[in-house]
Amino acid sequence: MTRALDAAVSALMRETAEKTLLKHYQRLGSDEVTNKAADDVVTIADTESEIMLAEGLAKILPDAAIVGEEAAHADPAIFERLSDQLCWIIDPLDGTNNYAVGKPPFGILLALAEKGESVAGWIYDPLSGRLCTAHRGQGAWINGERWLAQGSGEDKPIAAISLIFVDQSKRAAMMEHIAPHYTLVDIPRCAAEQYPRIALGTNDVSLFEKTLAWDHAAGVLFLNEAGGKAARPDGKAYRVDRHLEPGLIGAASPKLFDEMAERLAKLG
Repeated sequence: MTRALDAAVSALMRETAEKTLLKHYQRLGSDEVTNKAADDVVTIADTESEIMLAEGLAKILPDAAIVGEEAAHADPAIFERLSDQLCWIIDPLDGTNNYAVGKPPFGILLALAEKGESVAGWIYDPLSGRLCTAHRGQGAWINGERWLAQGSGEDKPIAAISLIFVDQSKRAAMMEHIAPHYTLVDIPRCAAEQYPRIALGTNDVSLFEKTLAWDHAAGVLFLNEAGGKAARPDGKAYRVDRHLEPGLIGAASPKLFDEMAERLAKLG
């Protein structure tokens, strides 16, 4: 079942990327990019990709509910499906802000959840062809190779910390009490790139304030199955049906997770 599911989902992701994301990449007209929210845009590629993915996933597992980013933005009632027996979660174009200005990284994130918990995840980079996959209890894989997370090995761990959605007072405290312990690097503004960076040893740890299901359902499972740790700062497991709660740590090892969690706890 796992092998057949991987084959069907990966084929769908590649076909969708070719026919939508790569088709429009660096060719978007001004009327094909619109503002969705403050500091957030949506493109024709997002909508075309989500339609194609939703149609394909419905054929792969007809009994599973579907929660797509753009559909849920239009109708928040769709969020209720995240607690269903089975639910597909679709981010049709992660890193849209990058994509809209014609630069990487961007990708597709898909996850399958069971009663609010991720049981399978796929992370696809259309430009490089890198495909990260994970199934609960079965490990993590990159392009078909079993993968174990590896830290950077740097004395000061490399941290990608997003402060975009953090309030001003907390932002200042984090920069004063947490930043000195790490080598800070820019975030890619793309979870489909950030989670692989942690597993690959490019980054050691990352903080996320917003934890929407389509951004994190696949990545959290992938990183945990790779032997890293992604969870709430208090150590509680991430659930897709509680994705409106803020705060998430992703780390290349449980030790790196614990160190960051302890520092965050001291901030109150």
